[in-house]
Amino acid sequence: MALEERARSCLLRFRHRLEQDIKPSYLMDHMISDGVMTVDEEEKIRTKPTRKDQSAALLELLLMKDNRAYISFYNSLIKESYDDLAYLLREDLPSIFCEAHKSSSDSATSYVQTVLSEGGVPQRPVVFVSRPELVNRVREKLYWLQKDPGWVTVFGMAGSGKSVLTAEAVRHHGLIEDCFPGGIHWLAIGQLDKPDLLVKMQSLCFRLEQSLDSQTLSRPPNSLDEAKERLRFLMLRRYPRSLLILDDIWDSTVLKAFDIHCRILLTTRNRSLTDSVSGAKYEVGVQSGLDENKGLEILALYTKMKPHGLPEEARSIVRECKGSPLVVSLIGALLKDNPNRWCYYLRQLQQKQFKRIRKSSSYDYDALDQAMAASIEVLPDEHRELYKDLTVLEKDIKIPAKVLSVLWDLEPEEVEDILQEFVDKSLLFVDSHHKPYLYYLHDLQLDFLVEQNRTQLESLHSKVVRQYQQHYRDGPPTSGDEECLYWIRFLTYHMAKANLSQELYSLMFSLDWVSTKSQIMGPAHLINDYVEYGSILDKENSEVRSQFQEFLSQNGHQLEERPFPDVVQLALSQPHNSEVYRQARFQAQDRTSTGKLYFDLVNKSGVENLSRLVIHPHQGSIYSACFSHDGTKIASCGASKTLKVFKSTSGEKLTEIQAHDDEVLCCAFSPDDHLLATCSTDRKIKVWHTERAMLLRVFEEEHEEQINHCQFTNTTKRLLLATCSNDDCMNVKLWNLNKPSSQNTMFGHFAPVSHCCFSPDDSYLSTSSNDGTIKLFQVSSANEWKTINVRGLVAENDEEVLVKCSTWTGDGKRVICAVRNAVLVFDVETSEMLLEIRTSRLSTVQYCDACPTTNLLAIAFSNYTLELWDLEANKKMADCSGHLSWVQRVQFSPDGSQLLSCSDDQTVRLWETNKVHTSSAICLKRDSDVLFNGEEIVVSAADNCNRLQVRDGRTGSVLFQSEEKSSRIRCTCMCRQPSAVVLGQEDGTVQASGLTASHVLRMVGCRIRRLLTSYRRLVLAVALCTGSVQVLELPSGKLLANLLGHTKTVLHCQFSQNGQTLITSSEDTTIRVWRWQSGECKVLQGHKEQVRCFSLLSNSPNDSRLLSWSFDGTVKVWDTETGEKLQDIEAHRGTILGCHVSPDGCLFATTSADKTAKLWHCESWQCAYTLNGHQDCVRSCRFSWDSQRLATGDDNGEIRLWSVKDGSLLKICCPDSKDGMDSLHGGWVTDLHFSPDNSLLVSTGGYIKWWNVEKGEALQTFYPTGSALKKVHVSSDFSTFVTIDNIGILYILQRVA
Repeated sequence: MALEERARSCLLRFRHRLEQDIKPSYLMDHMISDGVMTVDEEEKIRTKPTRKDQSAALLELLLMKDNRAYISFYNSLIKESYDDLAYLLREDLPSIFCEAHKSSSDSATSYVQTVLSEGGVPQRPVVFVSRPELVNRVREKLYWLQKDPGWVTVFGMAGSGKSVLTAEAVRHHGLIEDCFPGGIHWLAIGQLDKPDLLVKMQSLCFRLEQSLDSQTLSRPPNSLDEAKERLRFLMLRRYPRSLLILDDIWDSTVLKAFDIHCRILLTTRNRSLTDSVSGAKYEVGVQSGLDENKGLEILALYTKMKPHGLPEEARSIVRECKGSPLVVSLIGALLKDNPNRWCYYLRQLQQKQFKRIRKSSSYDYDALDQAMAASIEVLPDEHRELYKDLTVLEKDIKIPAKVLSVLWDLEPEEVEDILQEFVDKSLLFVDSHHKPYLYYLHDLQLDFLVEQNRTQLESLHSKVVRQYQQHYRDGPPTSGDEECLYWIRFLTYHMAKANLSQELYSLMFSLDWVSTKSQIMGPAHLINDYVEYGSILDKENSEVRSQFQEFLSQNGHQLEERPFPDVVQLALSQPHNSEVYRQARFQAQDRTSTGKLYFDLVNKSGVENLSRLVIHPHQGSIYSACFSHDGTKIASCGASKTLKVFKSTSGEKLTEIQAHDDEVLCCAFSPDDHLLATCSTDRKIKVWHTERAMLLRVFEEEHEEQINHCQFTNTTKRLLLATCSNDDCMNVKLWNLNKPSSQNTMFGHFAPVSHCCFSPDDSYLSTSSNDGTIKLFQVSSANEWKTINVRGLVAENDEEVLVKCSTWTGDGKRVICAVRNAVLVFDVETSEMLLEIRTSRLSTVQYCDACPTTNLLAIAFSNYTLELWDLEANKKMADCSGHLSWVQRVQFSPDGSQLLSCSDDQTVRLWETNKVHTSSAICLKRDSDVLFNGEEIVVSAADNCNRLQVRDGRTGSVLFQSEEKSSRIRCTCMCRQPSAVVLGQEDGTVQASGLTASHVLRMVGCRIRRLLTSYRRLVLAVALCTGSVQVLELPSGKLLANLLGHTKTVLHCQFSQNGQTLITSSEDTTIRVWRWQSGECKVLQGHKEQVRCFSLLSNSPNDSRLLSWSFDGTVKVWDTETGEKLQDIEAHRGTILGCHVSPDGCLFATTSADKTAKLWHCESWQCAYTLNGHQDCVRSCRFSWDSQRLATGDDNGEIRLWSVKDGSLLKICCPDSKDGMDSLHGGWVTDLHFSPDNSLLVSTGGYIKWWNVEKGEALQTFYPTGSALKKVHVSSDFSTFVTIDNIGILYILQRVA
């Protein structure tokens, strides 16, 4: 049906206004969900370059669609708060005739059965009594979801039949066809903690994805946030018109996990649960009892009698059951087997002989007790004892018969017969959709059992543990089936309830159990066990409990990866005194005898994790995080549009709020911590009740641009909220929460204001602006007090200067601001600059915060780090590394003992101030060199202060450290003949001199850290970004040569075999061959672009040929003695990224950005083979030591093994599949090395992997703290491996023998 003319005219009339204001991306999500727009149409609109172009394209599409699309667009405007625009379209809304609801026969068609079965909707119970009035009310509400997402709540007491009613309501052909053609998906919830909820959501995601094309299957989501986003995508895009049924919801926090803007029906006992979620809401109340006729009908069906033929006791029984469908069914099942006991069961109900300890007005427990007791009494004695064993089950947990087969020591078939007897008597429920069948108790039945057997609970749980131990004496089950999942999940629960402390210690202090449970269940359940049973475990050994919990906290993200990592290898990185490490070391030594590979981290002290707690609260960048004023809570917000609050001690989530319609830029606690304020790019300020997660106030009228920051006053004496925004003029406001509009607007800035901050006594407000100034306003009058012109201090001419933020010292006498790559400290009274802290020009200051109790200042940087400075001493006290992206915010806790930081890497980190204050870690750059000599390992690299360091790899001690260089150290190399170090710089110079040691030390600025006899006469070359290269003797630091000649950055340097010659290559396109002791130099010119690397064609002192390659796509061969160019080879169409000469000197290989590798003859210089197949840039290559194989690695993480003889592909080494958006190797494959016997291959990328060459299979993986490894240095016996990650951590790995 075409769009009505008046609706079309309305769109054309207001087209310009709509194009100016709407954000199409938000509206299109709703329209896709309504089924009026396809994903392809959305993608076509999104390709338009600007928002206005996208708006125009959307309106053009609307004009070609029908009335339903117009109505969907109108509803989308309302949902996204474009009320003024929706009002323009309202007058001309098309009138659509809604057909009467289709009716269909109650007997479900094949189509209905298929839809419900696929969605997991329960079947009708064996005895089913229709309640048409309630069923029709539920269907009526569901029809309201035909066009728009929303919530239908079916509420009532336990046992009132909510689930049966809901299942019956959706068993309707017309309803499914009209409203939910995308299907109906049932999920049983119950009482859950976070790990259990994640398992449920993972199961639902898997079920939904399973029915799609197998190509779309992805790994299970690892967090509730990720699961929520996955469900949002599936329900909006893949199942846009489907219904999700959540059965038995207890908690509003669980419900929030499903607040994904889709169509949802929930059953619950608490009708107010949906108050915590957004969207349209409808509800149906289910009365607590059946009317008398319905109760009689149930009894009649069980006893196969007519209702009017029932004995007179039947009415009394229904009355005593208070109409509960559950209790009536229990009695009916008894009467089915004993039709002459009407009087007996009536007396049982009337006598109420069982008393409950706990009373609740919600349930009529006494009637249930009598029915349960009567049902159990008629069981055979042996079956009665077996039924008692069910007391140990957790609520809402379904178990397979196999579990009870272990518990009862009976054959599974016999157990199934017994369970069927329980089901027939309504003492147990069965989920027949699942194969094998799963059995469960209603929570009222479980309550009854617990009360009846309270004094025997310990012995009942103990029986479970003993039977498990007897059955699985050879080790825990690992099949992954339902029985296995039950034991792995609940064994610790049964041990704790049985008070079997020693068994619990042995289990949870076992690395085998950690490996088994984390592989089957994931780490969340395991970490929760250590928290839940911590008080029991600490009685045995609190230190060991802490070690296991810390190991899991640090490696949880690795334990969620698939394929599953080797837990023993992960544990070998733990401290030497850790019980986790002790067990890992023992297992590694035992397994190496069977051919397994393990690697011990030798320098554990250098890989110290300074952050006390790492939390991953959001999907997307985190822009703001703050402590509560009592220090017990942390709030965070960011690109996910959510606000979260969690404990500062454990990271346990307390609150999650879908706070805004766009990115949330800042959050702040009120002084009493009762309130939380948020501000957003949606131009709104919101105030929330912290505990109840309730929205209290919204201010949305006054700021016209995004609001960057918000902060409450520091005391409650006069509670105010300050905000600042990107508005041109009215960009700083003060709000009194009791007033509907702002209390004051502070004028003075005429450019966006990025930050505002109250002084400690709340007398002044400092504001930081893009106009290059800080302004101090009097809070009482809102008048400007003074302006500090920051731009005049840091800028030349009319450069733009953005002042990022400001902070006050604890005494209120100094104000500090962040600008460019510096932090400036000003005296508040005089406005004079007291101190300038200037950092590396390569990074900008993102934020700074002054400690309220000490002289410390925390500074966050764009280079992923944060620093601590002592303001009195003007001295840096610590570097805090660990974040993997820009650090957006830092804040000290109120007492100064902790520091939090948040980052674009989606994490919040907590640091103990004293710990980082006293143990500042030095970060090394990845361009390094390593010398192996027996047991000795010498590492040279630049540090984050641009000083050259030479370290003992095993002890971590610094053998030599230079003063800070004026230009960046780019590369370094070492040799022992005749013992010198080369240092290359950006200025292009290289030095040689016979100066005295003291004179040299004054000139070069080197100091000796440690003298070790074994390191005397070591020679080091260091290349700088200025182009200079320095040669130093170690450990004296004597300058042996200063080699000048390169005009740009030196990219690579290497000594010849005898140490007499030093070869360097540069961005200036030249290679230089230095007789560094005499200063003689030959310049090899010919490349047109930078020369990143080169290689000697052989190690023979008689062969002076050199191979070089460049970004210009050529390979050139040189004679280093004469400087003559011997060959000029046009090797590739693209940049050459790697090259390697075969050990026998017959061939060399090149790899390129053109996605190929090539093999070349060293005699004819002709291409032997072109190796095709890589799907991305081929970055690295390496020949095997026998020159028979070539390994190549690409930027997609794939490694290929080739035959050198004929150029054929032998193997592809790669994991089974990509993980998320990651490459196959966690990044580019940057380096490759074969073992001396050619049986093993080591590769670097995002991590280090070792491979079986014959099979192409991964044997082991080492995960660094950071990522993006450039290369790995390998000892000649393939036993020691040295690398540095992108956050500067040095790793020395020793193969476990």
